[in-house]
Amino acid sequence: MFKKILIANRGEIACRVIATAKKMGIATVAVYSEADRDARHVLLADESVLLGPAPSRESYLVADKIIAAAKQTGAQAIHPGYGFLSENEDFAKRVEEEGLVFIGPKHYSIAAMGDKIASKKLAGEARVNCIPGWNEAIESAERAVEIAKGVGYPVMIKASAGGGGKGLRVAFSDKEALEGFTSCRNEARNSFGDDRVFIEKFVEEPRHIEIQVLGDSHGNVIYLNERECSIQRRHQKVIEEAPSPFISDATRKAMGEQAVALAKAVKYQSAGTVEFVVGKDQSFYFLEMNTRLQVEHPVTECITGLDLVELMIRVAAGEKLPLAQSDVK
Repeated sequence: MFKKILIANRGEIACRVIATAKKMGIATVAVYSEADRDARHVLLADESVLLGPAPSRESYLVADKIIAAAKQTGAQAIHPGYGFLSENEDFAKRVEEEGLVFIGPKHYSIAAMGDKIASKKLAGEARVNCIPGWNEAIESAERAVEIAKGVGYPVMIKASAGGGGKGLRVAFSDKEALEGFTSCRNEARNSFGDDRVFIEKFVEEPRHIEIQVLGDSHGNVIYLNERECSIQRRHQKVIEEAPSPFISDATRKAMGEQAVALAKAVKYQSAGTVEFVVGKDQSFYFLEMNTRLQVEHPVTECITGLDLVELMIRVAAGEKLPLAQSDVK
């Protein structure tokens, strides 16, 4: 087990990781920008290192400074929290190359799930339900209309690198598909520097349900049931509810098993979340995988009694998962 870990984040999630590390007898290193000098996570940690000025691009997003802080303090591992560098495959790889341990999934798993088009192809190969649609990048608005007609309206026009409702349009007609493709592509280019766009069937009266998964380096993967996050505003989650009041036990089991199949396909180690959209008939389709600890992880901890941060740390240290699927309550 690690003697000391560095938390490459700030605020609530840094405090959360520090609390579990202390419980496990692991020393902690906080990093901070000049604006966060007196922040709570800095006060709670055993040691702290100044990264730089207030803007995150000059502090929390500078991999070199974080790795230097870990080496300077003798930390053996880095927990990225969520946001910042948590789903950055280059950072995860770099941490390993520098002889440290990344408390999260391997860089190749992050890469495989980070691109919405590539992840859908992988999901299809792993026999995970995918929404009917066109998963290749579409080259023109006219071609988008052709594809939309083939899939059947309504359709969703989505940016491959999108998220948080950006690069997303719903079209109910040829005219809307034509206009939606152009505006979606422009927004994607401006927001993400990647203008690839794909189309999929729009599921009516959808529920947004995510399955928490956990894998280790010994090939074991389990699912920790679901969180429903259908109540949203501007495509941002407002309320997380667990268990879902909507899905049946059979649907829960089927979704969990598919989430595990996908995680195994990318050799997933650590905590992660597979998101599904569920139709009113309980048909469900893969949306994306979040290759990190999520903001809403305490909801799962409340219903299972498990400490996800502790399990992430243990898995990163090479331990086997201490429970099987049948032990998940």
